[in-house]
Amino acid sequence: MNFAHSTSGTGDNAIAVTRVSEMQWHAVEDDRTVGRGDASYRPDGRLFISIDAWHGSTFDRIADAMLADLPTPLYTVVDEADPDSRSAWERAGFAAVRREWGYRVPTDPQVTGLGSVRPPSGVTIVPAGEAEEGPLRSLDHIIRDEVEAAVGWQSMPAEVLPRPAGTTLVDPSKYAVARHLDQYVGLVRVAPLTRQPRIGLIAVRADRHRRGIARALLAHALGSLHRSGTASAWAEVNEANAAATALFENIGARRAAGTLELVRR
Repeated sequence: MNFAHSTSGTGDNAIAVTRVSEMQWHAVEDDRTVGRGDASYRPDGRLFISIDAWHGSTFDRIADAMLADLPTPLYTVVDEADPDSRSAWERAGFAAVRREWGYRVPTDPQVTGLGSVRPPSGVTIVPAGEAEEGPLRSLDHIIRDEVEAAVGWQSMPAEVLPRPAGTTLVDPSKYAVARHLDQYVGLVRVAPLTRQPRIGLIAVRADRHRRGIARALLAHALGSLHRSGTASAWAEVNEANAAATALFENIGARRAAGTLELVRR
């Protein structure tokens, strides 16, 4: 695919926006690439787009081409600290639908107060890398179905890891789980990123809520990081999720960033 979608005069030269593949667009001026647009499907099926351009006029031309080619709804994310980017997307007809807070989470139990936290009676924590893959995958599907039936998976922090079709759990070694008797009832996923590990998901089955399982999982995950010499981790929380916000803020996590998700319907 190599279709010249649109052109626009800017000064002495014209910008040509070309769809170079199914999910990529290039803006070219005087034989130089001056902007790019990309589209990708998230695991939940939503279509997200991004645009990288130096000038607002180039951004607008790429956006026009992508919006003409792609079905709606379309989604994008912007850093809340970047009002110019948000303004550019709003010119293209996008509006904010939710906000994620980024938290820097201490791992030291003397700071978090989690050093004395133990799992509730009958519950044990299976460390990362030791969970049985079959039961872990079953728990993952149960939790996702429960979230989808309640608030919808789109309300969860955006997950951008590529996954084979139908696969929601790529690397079981990143998960620690809570086990009650012979059942897995909760999980926490920690991605061991070089600069700062990321707590990608912490979730408990709906019938086991309000028993302290999530707090015990978090205590285990942060304690493991602390013992390995990691001072802090990163986590994203939907601002509408009051329980998750309280869980992190009550252990001394500090809000360090904000991300807006925008949609064009």
